[in-house]
Amino acid sequence: MSKIVIRTVSTDDANEICKICSEDLGYSCNSSLVMEKIKNINVYREAVYVALVDEIVVGFIHIERYDVLFLETMANILSLAVKATYRNSGIGKKLIHAAEEWAVKNNIKAMRLNSGISRKVAHNFYRHLGYNFEKEQIRFEKLL
Repeated sequence: MSKIVIRTVSTDDANEICKICSEDLGYSCNSSLVMEKIKNINVYREAVYVALVDEIVVGFIHIERYDVLFLETMANILSLAVKATYRNSGIGKKLIHAAEEWAVKNNIKAMRLNSGISRKVAHNFYRHLGYNFEKEQIRFEKLL
């Protein structure tokens, strides 16, 4: 495989990110919305990195500060995705490391993430990188 490059996201990446979300994660995605969200990234609060192979976006990670009154500030991985054809090649690990480096640069000492109960392969990946299972939860949502 060619060299993997990790860099900060740009609006030019919106279509490829949307493609990964829909084709590899099964989420409906609107590239205009993704582009608008990229334009409005608050660099104090969040970061998005993309992984490129041969100048094509093959993965991304989105992280944010996670603050609650009763815990030290953590970094929360909001999304991590790698195209299926590029999995098991070190790309996810490089994206996680970029997120962890962002956290350290921002004086954050802990990472957290949520992963769907059915994503067993992802759970093994996170464990392999030193992430520990903390608890099971049920997520609630309400449209407003």
